[in-house]
Amino acid sequence: MTQYTYYHNPRCSKSRQALAILNQHGIEPTIINYLETPPDKATLKTILTQLGIPARQLLRKGEEEYKQLGLADESLSEEALIDAMVKHPILIERPIVIANGKAIIARPPENVLTLI
Repeated sequence: MTQYTYYHNPRCSKSRQALAILNQHGIEPTIINYLETPPDKATLKTILTQLGIPARQLLRKGEEEYKQLGLADESLSEEALIDAMVKHPILIERPIVIANGKAIIARPPENVLTLI
């Protein structure tokens, strides 16, 4: 049976909706409240590889921390962006679902269906 890992923010409606879709399909993922238990640098790098995207695409650009830390600066390295997300997990786009070595961002929530 496939194991699912779900990086979740229970205060986010899209995150709750995507989790509900998984549950409706009989999937009970391992839930990680990433704001309370943020991924470390190595884990975040693995997630980015599984997503197949650069760190910049995982950033939540509307967060205050994004502006305060000057993360719009295109000259910032991949490492600098990853470090910022590790220190400020609110910057990580959500929800992230991982299964079978692949990951997706469940925005819109129906994206989780691609992993089922």
